[in-house]
Amino acid sequence: MTDFAAVLLDRDGEGKTGARLTRLSDADLMAGDVTLAVRASAVNFKDGLAVTGRLPVVRRWPMVPGVDAAATVIASDDQRWRLGDEVILTGWGVGETHLGAWSEKMRVSGDWLARRPATLSPVEAMALGTAGVTVAEGLERLGRHGLTPADGPVVVTGAAGGVGSMAVMLLAREGWSVTAVTGRPEEAERLRRLGAAEVIGRELFAGPAKMLDRERWAAAFDMVGSTVLAHVVSMLKPGGVAIACGNAAGMDFPSSVAPFILRGVSLIGVDSVRVSATRREAIWRHLAETVDRDRLAAMTSVIPLTDAIDAARRIVDGGVAGRTVVAVGDVRA
Repeated sequence: MTDFAAVLLDRDGEGKTGARLTRLSDADLMAGDVTLAVRASAVNFKDGLAVTGRLPVVRRWPMVPGVDAAATVIASDDQRWRLGDEVILTGWGVGETHLGAWSEKMRVSGDWLARRPATLSPVEAMALGTAGVTVAEGLERLGRHGLTPADGPVVVTGAAGGVGSMAVMLLAREGWSVTAVTGRPEEAERLRRLGAAEVIGRELFAGPAKMLDRERWAAAFDMVGSTVLAHVVSMLKPGGVAIACGNAAGMDFPSSVAPFILRGVSLIGVDSVRVSATRREAIWRHLAETVDRDRLAAMTSVIPLTDAIDAARRIVDGGVAGRTVVAVGDVRA
């Protein structure tokens, strides 16, 4: 296959981002020692930012978005990877500085790849995707701090989104009592089905955060940032941990040192882009062994590549719930 479909982003003379479905050739592929036939990708918030140009995610033009890939090796100069190997790719600047997975074909470094567990289909792998890796890393950080479900409930902000829904599901699977926060009341029942013990609105997080507020949760997974994260930190119990996973409301953090020096609270950022290959392999094995497939399917929708641009625009406007998988090639098990 020397001619293949892909979504391509480019900028006009005024710096405005444009997106279109087009055809590329092997000559357009970037440097790498492994060539992949992409079977599935996903629509992440970062993809939405890339397609809309709302934040400077893309640092190489033109660009193919798609930060996640489930793919089959079709050529390799890396002895670790052979023709027919089924792999997963998340992070490593794909869709930002390296042509991404909204393309039937891509060429990448073998260092970036993890084996897809045989028990995970391409759709399941992409339903998990970066969101699953992020939440798994956050759970590991909670464990390092010695926190367990016995310490109290965990709050998840931005719970209706892709990473938020994943956090609700995986935290509940690990035995945590989850409080899901969403501004979309119509998503409450879906979040309960994913395992949330309680679903609340955003009212508790309105206005400026207090330096210290009522102690409510032992831990938090925050997808929102800005004032919401400041509120969350002020409400953590002594020794509580907030895992920062997103910035849907902004990059600022209008808080104070009070929760940190008076309650011993910790704020931990999770970067899923540069997770080591060894760690990625371990994460994917763990996810394959523990994920609730019925709940994963319930939070996942599958769309064709032709619909990816529209879905990317909707995700940054809060119009996408759960996880959206993009069927790029053959997504059968």
